[in-house]
Amino acid sequence: MAQILSNQWIAKRRPHWDRLASLLAQSDSSGLGQLSRAELQEMALLYRQVAADLSVLRQDSTARNYALHVNQLLARAHHIIYSGRKTNLRTLFLFLRDEYPAVFQRQLGYVLTSLAVSVAFGILGAVLTTARPEFMRHFVGPDMIATMERHQMWTESIVSVAPTETSHIMTNNLTVSFVTFAGGITFGLGTFYYLFVNGMMLGVIGAACHQYGMSLLLWSFVAAHGSLELPSILIAGGAGFRLGYAMLFPGGLRWKDSVAQGGLEATRLVAGIIPLLVIAGCLEGFFSPSQAPIWLKFTVGGLLFTLLNLWLFRPPAGGVRRGGALARHKL
Repeated sequence: MAQILSNQWIAKRRPHWDRLASLLAQSDSSGLGQLSRAELQEMALLYRQVAADLSVLRQDSTARNYALHVNQLLARAHHIIYSGRKTNLRTLFLFLRDEYPAVFQRQLGYVLTSLAVSVAFGILGAVLTTARPEFMRHFVGPDMIATMERHQMWTESIVSVAPTETSHIMTNNLTVSFVTFAGGITFGLGTFYYLFVNGMMLGVIGAACHQYGMSLLLWSFVAAHGSLELPSILIAGGAGFRLGYAMLFPGGLRWKDSVAQGGLEATRLVAGIIPLLVIAGCLEGFFSPSQAPIWLKFTVGGLLFTLLNLWLFRPPAGGVRRGGALARHKL
């Protein structure tokens, strides 16, 4: 990118950055309770102004050092400003609609790493099971193998107890996702392990069902709820890797500040999958094991996956426009 910011603009904005840094240092040394109401209000105002400055700085490749400094200030201020903010359905809806796609896109590299790990071990599990069918016994229990030998899906019993089983499915999916995310606290090793297990399991079951001539039954069952559940687990893995990266590579930040910033970003990333897992749990309990036509299950899965991607990759709501307008105004 060409240089678009003048030294005059930077000199005009720097006092605001310095003032925010001063308030943060005061909060660190004396505690948040020592800041007056006016100072807290000033910090909130500066946070919004400096956030706008950051969007402008990121447009200029020669201002990377300034952008890094401002981003660090914003990361420290965010926890202070929003830690006491009340959450209700409206704020949750606005977060999911307006903020979460940008959160996801900023952490896309970590999600793609999660995807790569899962796919690699999924392929490995499928190859090992195809080459040595007895390998599946390390991942699949004897009851499931018995149902496959009878060419029956082990999920058929869900329909009769759908309400109870749906609650269990939701709890299990949330647990798996959050354990995968929390594994990041072990410098990312825990996240890697859970993605390894999930990937291997999917690959092994996929290959086993293929050997028993049940591929269509398996993937028609997975299609609807899997279109949301599997991406959710991958996003949770990305959040775990973001946390692990912050612990391993603090960069120019103090280690505790790097972990705090990484933890905040990872938490915001994983927060968006909660409604996805609730919807997936309902589908897995009621729709996926039902006698609905196979074409309908694949259609629902494809539609949900398309809508998911349209949401996750939607352009920031006015972010580019506001940033460009601000740059023109300031220069």
